[in-house]
Amino acid sequence: MKVLFIGSVQFSEKMLLELIKLNANIVGVCTLKESEANSDHFDLSKVAKKSDIPFKYTPDINSDDNKSWIKSLKPDIIFCLGWSKLLDKNFLKLAPRGVIGFHPTALPKNRGRHPIIWSLVLGLKSSACTFFQMEEGADTGNILSQKIFKISEKDNASSVYQKVEKIAVTQIKNLFHQLKSDSVLPIAQNHSQSNSWRKRNKEDGRIDWRMPSKGIYNLVRGLSHPYPGAHFEYKDTNIILWSCKVLSDFPDNIEPGKILGTGEKGPIIKSGDGALELLDFEPKINFVLGEYL
Repeated sequence: MKVLFIGSVQFSEKMLLELIKLNANIVGVCTLKESEANSDHFDLSKVAKKSDIPFKYTPDINSDDNKSWIKSLKPDIIFCLGWSKLLDKNFLKLAPRGVIGFHPTALPKNRGRHPIIWSLVLGLKSSACTFFQMEEGADTGNILSQKIFKISEKDNASSVYQKVEKIAVTQIKNLFHQLKSDSVLPIAQNHSQSNSWRKRNKEDGRIDWRMPSKGIYNLVRGLSHPYPGAHFEYKDTNIILWSCKVLSDFPDNIEPGKILGTGEKGPIIKSGDGALELLDFEPKINFVLGEYL
C-alpha cells in the first residue's frame, strides 16, 4: 500500500514518524517551508530527508503541478494530517482509496477551525481524536476511528495537544493495520448533530477584563503554547499572558481591570466577577497598584 503524506504542523511530524516506524511504504510528502497561519508549524522535509522520502513544498496544494507530481508517485492512499486548506474534489480522487484526515473533536460535533483552542475557550469537559475519510465538505466524511478523552480544569493547549498526539499515535497504528487488511468499518456522520467553529483572529485573543474570571482563565489556557497567547495592553505595551490563576473573595464594587495588588508570582487584576493573578507573562514589566489595564 503506497502512502502519500500531507502535513505542516508538530502533530504531523508525530504521525509521519509513526507511519515510518510501521514500515509504511511512503512514496512522498507534501509540506510547507513556512506558515503564517500555524504557530505550531513544522517543516516535514527534515523527516523526509532523513528517511529518503521524496518531498515537495506545496503552498497551493490544489495546483495542477502538485497533482501531477502526486499522480506520478501512484499512491494508493493519502494521509492529510495537520493541514489548514481544503482539498478540492479532483485532489480527493488522486488515490484509489481516497484521503484520510484527522480532527481533534468528537465529530460530527465541533467541525471547523482551531479545535483545541475552541474546546478550551468554551470550557468543554471532553473532546475526541477522530480519523475520517475526507470529502469536499470540511470534516464531514465517514468516521474511521474515534477516541474520546477528558479535558480537566488544569489542562491548557499544550497538555491537550500532547494528549491528542499520544492518543492519535495509537489510533493510526491500529488504523494502518486495518487499512492493510481491508477491515476498516466506516461510520457515517449524523449531520443533524453537527456544528462548525469559525476561524479565530488576533482580536479574539484580546482579554476583556469585564469578562468573568473563568472566561478569562479559559481564554488564556486555550491560547497558551504552542499557540500565540492571550494578550492585553498596559502603558502602550502589548502583554502576552501564558497562564493565570482564578482568585475569589474580592469586593464587587471595584471596576474590572484595576490592579489590586501583587500575588506570589504576579499582579492581581480585578475581573468582572472576581480577580485573577497573572502567573506567566511577557514582557516582564512592573504593574502599578491602583492603575487600570
